[in-house]
Amino acid sequence: MIRLEGVGKTYDDGTVAVHELDLDVHHGEMVCLVGPSGCGKSTTLKMINRLIEPTTGRIMLDGVDVTQSDPVRLRRGIGYVIQQVGLFPHQTIITNVMTVPRLYGESKDIARTRAMELMETVGLDPAEYADRYPHQLSGGQRQRVGVARALAANPPVLLMDEPFGAVDPVVRTRLQDEFLRLQRDLDKTVVLVTHDIDEAVRMGDRVAIFERGGKLAQFATPVELLARPANDFVADFVGSTKGLRRLAVTPLDVEHLEPMDGVNAGQLGAAIDLDSTLEEALAALLRDDKPMVGVRRGATFVGVLTPNGVHRALRASLAEPSFAE
Repeated sequence: MIRLEGVGKTYDDGTVAVHELDLDVHHGEMVCLVGPSGCGKSTTLKMINRLIEPTTGRIMLDGVDVTQSDPVRLRRGIGYVIQQVGLFPHQTIITNVMTVPRLYGESKDIARTRAMELMETVGLDPAEYADRYPHQLSGGQRQRVGVARALAANPPVLLMDEPFGAVDPVVRTRLQDEFLRLQRDLDKTVVLVTHDIDEAVRMGDRVAIFERGGKLAQFATPVELLARPANDFVADFVGSTKGLRRLAVTPLDVEHLEPMDGVNAGQLGAAIDLDSTLEEALAALLRDDKPMVGVRRGATFVGVLTPNGVHRALRASLAEPSFAE
């Protein structure tokens, strides 16, 4: 869906913001760009919708070179969400969300209906919030409006620059969960910039880690990134708690389980679902102080998980091939 081929950005004073970047983002995939301040991740994002013009290389959007496109029309067809949200303070929430469809010539009634639907989708009741102004909303609510506005023209691609960075940790986690749910339902192609490695491995199907000077240090799935850092920079950036992060991104599998035969009910902790992560499974084991936990698919138990099963699952994740391969 998005392909960057040898893309670079060098400013007039000689500063290299992005260095010969090759990157592919597949249809329906969420890719997170992460790295220290000044590493070129936001510059990369802005080059995709030509808020910043690349110095070298090509950027293809669904097979079309964006440098040959009309920049205004290009941006109207790409959803864009920023940390500061950027709502129009003098307009009501419903009018803010209607902005892009109206620019495309949609009738007021159709644009309003679409906006109302999107407000419900992001968890804001139109009856309560449609006629409010941005200053009457909390930071988390304003961020939800920003997402709704970005989705209003039903764009295939969504660019997000630190979208959850301006809210407190509790609201941030809630917004991340809400957006992951939206992504499952809407199947957009998303490029998300963050400075937070925990957010990147939690949200991304793949994660691109940038070094200073705009160089791509590693591009991989969260599991592969945490299991096999490409170099010392990536290992240091991921940090000493990468083992714990691997638990949070490694899913359970039937192969990790032991059979139910001969298991005494008193040995079992509270049951968990097969689509749980290893972190959730280990938490259940520790919470109930039991030697094993029952695992079910829907209403049917498919086996039990023991600490040895967690260990096997982590070892198996080391052999998981990269999506890029």
